[in-house]
Amino acid sequence: MGVSVSVVVASRGRPEDLDRCITALCQLRYRPYEVVVVADDAGRAAIGHHSQRPFIRVIENDADGVAAARNLGIGTASGEIVAFIDDDAVPEPTWLDHLARAFEDRDVGAATGYVRGRNGISFQWRGRTIGPDGHHGRLDMRSSRQATRGAGDVAVMLEGTNMALRRSLMERIGGFDSAFRFFLDDADMSLRVSVSGCRTAVVPLAEVHHGFSASTRRRADRMPTNLFDNGRSLALFVRKHSPARQAREVLAEHRAGERRRLLRCMVDGRCEPREVARLLDGFDSGVAEGLAAHHEPATLGKAPSEKGFFRQDAPPDGSVVLWGRPWLRDDLRRTATGMSRQKQVVSVFRFSPTTLYHHVRFDPLGYWEHTGGVFGRSERDQPLFRLVSFRSRLLEEAERVAQCRGIQESVICRR
Repeated sequence: MGVSVSVVVASRGRPEDLDRCITALCQLRYRPYEVVVVADDAGRAAIGHHSQRPFIRVIENDADGVAAARNLGIGTASGEIVAFIDDDAVPEPTWLDHLARAFEDRDVGAATGYVRGRNGISFQWRGRTIGPDGHHGRLDMRSSRQATRGAGDVAVMLEGTNMALRRSLMERIGGFDSAFRFFLDDADMSLRVSVSGCRTAVVPLAEVHHGFSASTRRRADRMPTNLFDNGRSLALFVRKHSPARQAREVLAEHRAGERRRLLRCMVDGRCEPREVARLLDGFDSGVAEGLAAHHEPATLGKAPSEKGFFRQDAPPDGSVVLWGRPWLRDDLRRTATGMSRQKQVVSVFRFSPTTLYHHVRFDPLGYWEHTGGVFGRSERDQPLFRLVSFRSRLLEEAERVAQCRGIQESVICRR
């Protein structure tokens, strides 16, 4: 039995995404763990069917921003390790197995994993650094688990949708800074961990799939609808971590970057010129408020006196693999759904005789679905066309995800 882990999920305005996230969290192989959900009314209603699971606790999200909501979750969580995932993300079944293992090194105070993007294959983030100017760098990864002690100037970036920290560390350095209502709360935590004397581990096999769902601040195509909180958080971050003489220069660099991003969106046809001006005005207003805002240190209380209920039942043994052609979709769907209801981890590989790109998604009904052409590429650096048999491609793709999915010696069968 490993160290106890509490998984905190903060959610507002995305009930369907939250339900899918909780469904995936229920398939984690790790023991012991609990799930603490900080959700609005719609989110709590959407996951009501999970209420019979005692290891899931749900509390009302009346916080002003994601950082404050995460602190509410930490206040309820009773695990030695507290992990975080976004409501529009889903973890691979072995996520906590790999992430928690990093804490076997007592010098490690925090850990983060890799994040795959919307197509389920390409990476959004893997091994980044963050500096006091808010700019990211690339981390040179040379092993499957890398722990680094931050120097204070550049830190290992803790990805907010895939990270974990020792509770004792957060009690010492404070929880998330609730002044960051949205954006950079995880970057702020990364820099604070870097000067704490603890090490941060990057764990590539601890994978999360992140979809960038629509919110009040962005559309589903990632086009921003409001940049006020981005500007506000950036100004707070720069005030806190950058020398005063550099603050204005750093803010100007970021504004120029936002302008370039918006102009690219305009060229792509995702917004009109007047929208660029409106969004930049909002960014500037946010910066002005952030520079003038009163700032208090982040604090966090002790762990709750009443311990939570941690899941300790036997995890599923391995992962089931189903495969077939596109015309077997309905049959595969029924079989996979039935198996997932029996608490099995199921991966469906459904390939067509084409060169279509591959995609991976976690279906809300509780199973993983891999689709694409037998001859098409999965990883985006592969050739556009490869002559290969269906079975060879099936085995190749199953092996590609085996360590994260928990596929060992599963029987490859057709339903």
